[in-house]
Amino acid sequence: MNKHISEQFDEELQITRNLLMEMGGLVEQQIQNACASLIGQDEERARRVMELEKRVNQLELELDDQCIQIIARRQPAASDLRMMISVLRAVTDLERIGDESERIAKMALAVSHLEYPRDHYADVRAMNEQVAAMVSGALDAFARTDVATAESIIRADEAVDNAYRDILKRLIADMQQQPAAIELSLNITWAARALERIGDHAKNIAEYVVYLVRGEDVRHPKANKG
Repeated sequence: MNKHISEQFDEELQITRNLLMEMGGLVEQQIQNACASLIGQDEERARRVMELEKRVNQLELELDDQCIQIIARRQPAASDLRMMISVLRAVTDLERIGDESERIAKMALAVSHLEYPRDHYADVRAMNEQVAAMVSGALDAFARTDVATAESIIRADEAVDNAYRDILKRLIADMQQQPAAIELSLNITWAARALERIGDHAKNIAEYVVYLVRGEDVRHPKANKG
């Protein structure tokens, strides 16, 4: 009987992991399509982001229910309980990444008729690649419980923050020099902000990996030191 219960529990944990990775894969698609729709002025890809958001939201509900049911029925201890807590936290961050991607897609639709500069904001594209790599790395670290990769993702967030500040400075200068481009520049500014927030959420997911493996909460190191 105990063996049977243990096998059922392992199966439930695996289902949970699979659902989380499915949600992560959809969110990665959203990020890719969102930036491509903005920089490439591609309305079809922007709408694809919004379609994917429906499934992402559905998975959030499924995962929340799955984790709550497991905790209530199995009363997991130690590492298994940390797994459930980490999944619940990661689900929230993935859903918010989806929201930020949808926000970028809406901006893409709003400015798709405007004339872009020749470089089509190459620095925003580069920032998107940084952020997409963070999300992919964080999900991979979670799947493999890889603390070393998770810690590299946490460190990578500083470069994304710096990229955002550089883009913001450049866009402010653009608006001062070219008042006619203010609408476009404002929307690109908000899109860059959304990318910066996606980086923050990827960092959060990486921090949950450290918590899962070590039982150590690294979200607020200064606060933890007292």
